[in-house]
Amino acid sequence: MSPYTILIGLVAAERLAELAVARRNLAWARSKGGIEYGRRHYRWIVLAHTGLLLACPAEVWLFDRPFIPLLGWPMLAIVLMAQGLRWSCVAALGRQWNTRVVVVPGMPLVSAGPYRWSRHPNYVAVVAEGVALPLVHTAWLTALVFTLVNGVLLAVRVRVEEAALAG
Repeated sequence: MSPYTILIGLVAAERLAELAVARRNLAWARSKGGIEYGRRHYRWIVLAHTGLLLACPAEVWLFDRPFIPLLGWPMLAIVLMAQGLRWSCVAALGRQWNTRVVVVPGMPLVSAGPYRWSRHPNYVAVVAEGVALPLVHTAWLTALVFTLVNGVLLAVRVRVEEAALAG
C-alpha cells in the first residue's frame, strides 16, 4: 500500500470520527430543541467529500501521477494544518459543532478559538484540504473539480448558515 493511499485512509478515518462527533452533537442539539436547516444540500456535501477521497487515489493510479517533492511536501503540510484548524473549530464550538446546520435556540454565537477571526473558519480548512490533499500526489484534476464543486456547495451552505444564525 502506498503512503498516499495510507494518507487518504487516515483522512477517511478522521472524517468518520467527525461523523461520530456530529451524530452525538446532533442528538444533544435535538434534545435541546435544535432546528436543522439546509437538509437538501447536505447529501451533496457528503457526496462531494466522499468523491474527493475516492478520486484522489483513483486519479493517481489511473493517470500515473507522480509524487513531486517540491509540491507534495508543502501540500501535506497544508493538509495537516487544515486538520488542526478543523479540530480547533470542533473544540471551540463544543456541542454546537456539527456537519449539519443545526441551531439550538438561545445558544450564543461562538466567538472563541478560530471564530475570533473568521465567521466560518471550518470552511477555510475544507477549501485548503480540498486543494492540498489531491496535490500531495499531483492529482490536479481532482483538486480542480472538487474546488469548483465545493465552491458551489459552500456558497449554498454559507447562505443557509447565515440565515439560520440570523434567526
